[in-house]
Amino acid sequence: MVAHVRLRTPLALFGAALLVLAGPPLLTQGSGADTGTHIPGLRVMVPNTPGGGYDITARTLVKDAEDAELIRNVEVFNLPGAGGTVGLSRLVSERGNGKLAMSMGLGVVGAARSNHSPSTLADTTPIARLTEEPDVVVVAKNSPYKTIDQLIDAWKENPGKVSVGGGSAPGGPDHLAPMQMAQAAGIPPKEVNYVPFDGGGELLASILGNKIGFGVSGVGEYLDQIESGELRLLAVTGPERAKGLDAPTLQEAGYDVEFTNWRGVVAPPGITDGERDRLVALMEELHDSPEWRDSMKRNGWDDAFLTGDAFGDFLAAEDKRVVAVLKELGL
Repeated sequence: MVAHVRLRTPLALFGAALLVLAGPPLLTQGSGADTGTHIPGLRVMVPNTPGGGYDITARTLVKDAEDAELIRNVEVFNLPGAGGTVGLSRLVSERGNGKLAMSMGLGVVGAARSNHSPSTLADTTPIARLTEEPDVVVVAKNSPYKTIDQLIDAWKENPGKVSVGGGSAPGGPDHLAPMQMAQAAGIPPKEVNYVPFDGGGELLASILGNKIGFGVSGVGEYLDQIESGELRLLAVTGPERAKGLDAPTLQEAGYDVEFTNWRGVVAPPGITDGERDRLVALMEELHDSPEWRDSMKRNGWDDAFLTGDAFGDFLAAEDKRVVAVLKELGL
């Protein structure tokens, strides 16, 4: 039994698109000209539904980059399906396209494994890891579960009846976190009734409608609903309490689990070194901007910036780690 698996993974990513209008935009002062970040015709794909973590990160990233005058005329577009692997396959098929990028994160790593995807993140060009955040354990405001202990007690009594929903495919963060919770609580992971959704947006409706026992997702995705009282926050999975939110960590509650999620950006294979360097430069300039720093604070995201080959090494290590954790959990 391995009750404590540290996935100190950065959260969370990005997806956005620059819409090509009648012709390529003029390169002017204040639109990336000075920093070399302006990429006429750049498009960025979000591989899950609107409202999910990749989507929120992407729209935030794009707005901040525009406000910082690094890029302009940006449009986010969504291509959901199969936990992000539909978008991944599309990205890989766009070999040599230096004007396309995709938001992604731990969920795509897990989905590529669980769905036996012919395309993997090893086929992409790593650009940057951006953020890290804990997951949250949430229920609807009218749920009978008022505390994490009440939820766990009911879950232990009937694991199949108390279903848990997550915005990622098996092997992704919203799947791994409750599986580690179950193991720490003495529930065999194979008995857990996990219901996958294609992003946090789809998951939210089922939580609010009490169609599942509880949900697990990134803190940034549901911060507004938690603060408004629509969702009741029972616990956070990270090493520390979420700032401004009144809920214990799982460790504090007596469950030996510490888990964080991460998000980043990748590009198609076969792009030139210059195209890769320009995308990396865009992420570096954004990372250093006050706009992005304010957004990270507002969304409860921790900085986990890593670029290029170092990010590629991290992706390879994460793939091995997901396989190992699934094996340890008997899944």
